[in-house]
Amino acid sequence: METITADFFTLDPVECARNLIGCSLFWKGCSGRIVETEAYRAIGDDACHTFLRPSAREFIASHKPGDAYVYLNYGVHWLFNILVKGEAGEGFVLIRALEPMEGAEEMSRRRGGVKASLLTAGPGRLTQALGIGGGDHGASFLELSECGMLRGTCPGVVAGLRIGITKAADLPWRFGDPSSACLSRPFK
Repeated sequence: METITADFFTLDPVECARNLIGCSLFWKGCSGRIVETEAYRAIGDDACHTFLRPSAREFIASHKPGDAYVYLNYGVHWLFNILVKGEAGEGFVLIRALEPMEGAEEMSRRRGGVKASLLTAGPGRLTQALGIGGGDHGASFLELSECGMLRGTCPGVVAGLRIGITKAADLPWRFGDPSSACLSRPFK
C-alpha cells in the first residue's frame, strides 16, 4: 500500500473526503480503515469553522496541508480533522468513523469496553479510542513515525448529507462505505 503524503491534501476538500474512504489511518499503535468522512470548505460553507472563527482562518494560513486540526466539540468530544489546502480549495476533512484493524484492545480500554462496532463509530468515539486530544492540534502527523495514512480503495462509496450540524446541512458532503458496521449512522 502506498503512503499518503501531504500532497494528497492539496485537492479540493470534497474530493479528499471521498477519496479517504477505504484508506487506513495509523495513530500511535492503533489503526483502522476509514469508513466515514465529511468535507468542509473554508469559503462559502457556513458550517466550516472558518465562517465564524478567525482562529480557524489563521490555522489554514499558518499550517501545511495534511496537518491535524483537532478541536473540542461542545466541550465534550475532541474531533479529528485534516487540513486541506491547495489551488483547488481550502478546508477540512472530518474523520467520522473507522473500522478498527490494529490495537483494538487498547481502543476498547480507552472506550470502557464497548463492543467492537462502536469503538470508533463517530468522531468523538474515534478520538477517544485512538487517544487523540487537544495536544495533537496542529501536528504534522503524516511526518511522525508512529502516525500516518495508507491509500486504500472502497468500490461502493456513497454520499449523503452531513450530520450533527445546523448550517449548510443540505450539502451531500458526507461520504462512507455503506457496508461497514462501524458507521456513526447509516446512509439513507
